[in-house]
Amino acid sequence: MPRRLSRGVVALLLSCALLMTTAACGGDDGQSASGAATPTASASFEQQKLAKTRFVANAGLAAGATYQWIVKPYRAGKFQKGADGRTLALVKAGLAGAFTYNRLKAALNNAKGDPLLSKAVVPLAAGIESLKDLGTKLRKGEAGAVDVGAFEGIINSVKDAGRSAGAEVVEQVPSASQLGGG
Repeated sequence: MPRRLSRGVVALLLSCALLMTTAACGGDDGQSASGAATPTASASFEQQKLAKTRFVANAGLAAGATYQWIVKPYRAGKFQKGADGRTLALVKAGLAGAFTYNRLKAALNNAKGDPLLSKAVVPLAAGIESLKDLGTKLRKGEAGAVDVGAFEGIINSVKDAGRSAGAEVVEQVPSASQLGGG
């Protein structure tokens, strides 16, 4: 009974973290509280200068989270009913799904600062948007091969788009605190 209770508590805490993370995923549009943008003289230069670097970092974190907590556990059978550690694997996959969606949206935003990269990733926007609710589906255990394949396909497309624009995306597994939004 204590083990079952501790699993429930862990699942509850991680689910709360997921909800808090997705609620805090609103975009930062660079506007102050008064609603007016406050640009600086070098803001556009800095944005363009670091656009590829930021894109690579965000896309790399998304790829790492997808492969570490969604694709690998799915292939190992951790999402199947009766699998040992299934609940924890599903909660982690749900968090990873929300994290991946958030980082891919940030990567799309970063790509706007580089003309070549922007052209390469524009066709991927609809695919990334389709991932929005898959984190919840994973967490509930309702995801199947098609859903996991959607994550993997989008990540591969983002990597290919980055490579074609000279921004090689390298997988980076995020820490648990990054995954939980802390």
